[in-house]
Amino acid sequence: MLRPLTAALLLFGTAATVAADEPARVFELRTYHTPDGKLADLHKRFRDHTCALLKKHGAELVGFWTPQDDKDGKAKTLVYLVAFPSREAATKTWKAFGEDPEWQKAKAESEKAGRLVEKVESVFLEPTDYSAMK
Repeated sequence: MLRPLTAALLLFGTAATVAADEPARVFELRTYHTPDGKLADLHKRFRDHTCALLKKHGAELVGFWTPQDDKDGKAKTLVYLVAFPSREAATKTWKAFGEDPEWQKAKAESEKAGRLVEKVESVFLEPTDYSAMK
């Protein structure tokens, strides 16, 4: 009975070591500031086009948020978190996404009545050793 337990502990220990040696994903926190009255249109573009195209090109969409308070841009701000296997993968994903004819068409059609985004803020993040998400 001790042998299967020992084998399981050795296997678990090896798996944990391999996982610890793997490079951590990188996360990108993106904040989009929209012109007045354009946030609903930006949500529609993400819902109908952007999310699927980002996934197609290798992005892992972690979550999307809007501020609760007016002082933080409630009616004009979209914040989202996306993950990539590496910073290099992020660069490749954004390049392929930007060159995708489907994206170019969706962007052009959604902006017939004016731009949907005034400013984009992007911060790349790496998880700490005590982060629950890596």
